[in-house]
Amino acid sequence: MPIRVLPSELVDQIAAGEVIERPASVVKELVENALDAGAVRIEVEVERGGLGLIRVRDDGSGIDAAELPVALSRHATSKIASLADLEAVATLGFRGEALPSIGSVSRLRVTSRAAGAEHAAEILVDGARVGGVRPAAHPRGTSVEVRDLFFNVPARRKFVRSDATELTHIVRLMERLALSRFDVTFRLRHGARLLVDAPAVAGQGGEAARLEAVLGEEFASAAVPVQHAAGPVLLSGWVGLPTRSRAQPDRQFWFVNGRSVRDRLLMNAVRLAYRDVLYHGRHPAYALYLTLDPKLVDVNAHPAKLEVRFRDSRQIHDFVFRAVERVLAGTRPDSATRPVAAGTGGVLPMELSRPLSLYGAPEAPPDPWAIAARIGEPGAAPDTMHEQPLGVALAQLHGVYILAQNREGLVLVDMHAAHERVLYERFKVERERAGTASQLLLTPLAIELREHELEALLERREEFTRAGFEIDALGPTRLAIRRVPALLDTADVQGVVDALVRDLLLDADTHHLEAAADRFLGTLACRSAIHAHRRLSLAEMNALLRQMEATERANQCNHGRPTWTLLGLEQLDQLFLRGR
Repeated sequence: MPIRVLPSELVDQIAAGEVIERPASVVKELVENALDAGAVRIEVEVERGGLGLIRVRDDGSGIDAAELPVALSRHATSKIASLADLEAVATLGFRGEALPSIGSVSRLRVTSRAAGAEHAAEILVDGARVGGVRPAAHPRGTSVEVRDLFFNVPARRKFVRSDATELTHIVRLMERLALSRFDVTFRLRHGARLLVDAPAVAGQGGEAARLEAVLGEEFASAAVPVQHAAGPVLLSGWVGLPTRSRAQPDRQFWFVNGRSVRDRLLMNAVRLAYRDVLYHGRHPAYALYLTLDPKLVDVNAHPAKLEVRFRDSRQIHDFVFRAVERVLAGTRPDSATRPVAAGTGGVLPMELSRPLSLYGAPEAPPDPWAIAARIGEPGAAPDTMHEQPLGVALAQLHGVYILAQNREGLVLVDMHAAHERVLYERFKVERERAGTASQLLLTPLAIELREHELEALLERREEFTRAGFEIDALGPTRLAIRRVPALLDTADVQGVVDALVRDLLLDADTHHLEAAADRFLGTLACRSAIHAHRRLSLAEMNALLRQMEATERANQCNHGRPTWTLLGLEQLDQLFLRGR
């Protein structure tokens, strides 16, 4: 077959294959066009999961009648005019591909009335065949009607799922859009059913109502606000408490300059921020908004504009990680709130508080129980300790749990999980103050790796050094460990180092500065914490409770398991049918 120039209709259909994947893709492109046009009210109607009909109406600035044919031409846009504009895109759309791509695979009608125009105009497209412009009746704004999607591309239609599945994708898309702009009203109808109804809101109370309407009361009640700025970059939004984690990552929303994105770098930064407080296999819920100079982010990285590239990805990653980590650091026992009763495995939102100076000068050799013993309040009367969030210790249960009493009811504490967190946070503080002391091994440990894995680890030599290690290469595939932290039992060196290397390689692209050190310290804390069947005195139990109240992230152990819960007096009364 000779080389030839493809017909314009076929070119449009090829472009549609990149932009229009399913009915939800059509809704996304049309709603984003409406937002770019300044709309404050957007209504979407669909039939048969979007295959039969998609109609998007807005009250935006509209399209002039003379520009309607141009709007249906490929690469026609009012949003950029030069390379400089492309490098600083501030709108959701800019490629000029959406309308012609949609028109090439459907029966399309665009009706619009521009601001100041005497009447509206409309234009029809039937499978890439564009008709003439004719007068129409329409208020200010635009209505785009898409019928019989993929009617002329049977191969593409075969890949479309059931009506119910496609409708689910549209609903989830509208939820993301509703979270992207609180000042805009969004409505979605499928036939006679109103599936999404999100009136425009303003202020903190309104935003909370929108969160609850879109994500449910469970997320809204357990969401902690985030607000952090550094230079031209601002991170805001809400993160769910670790105890409200989910089995699936279906409540994770990222917005960059108002654009909904699925960015691996940003998602990884949040995942790392939760790493010390989330149980394995669980996923956090959050809605986060990153605002920065458009020149610092490239949105022209994906045909559907779902991915972005940052000019300085490492700096953005660490900024997001630090911001979310500091918010989660406030999850500690607090008398202002109550945890959920036994059986739910969680606690309710904790009031954020400022970080405290937790520890005095480190002692040598380290005695795990000396940590909590120093924090005890030997002069405190039991009645005084009742005022503390975790109350006063009463007894041990099976050498595993501490039973305590506060003003609210009965507190149950997993002593190993709680002590593990206390030790871990203490080790991190000591590392930041004086660095981690290390010891030289008489015989270096050699670990076999693949060549690219060894190179990746050597690039992060500084992280190992901060954790108390000295590493170098014995050959192209052998890593040598010559120095290890002094706190590490030499009998455990091989196992700890093997696990550390494996974990670090899994996060080879995260740019997380303390990954090696924190993993080591977490392992050390787990091995040093008190274990089951260790008998404790009441003074020791109370010392641990006081330490928990002063320790960051003390609501979860290093592995994300809850450290304590509360059975309130009302719940206890119900158990024993008191008052009935």
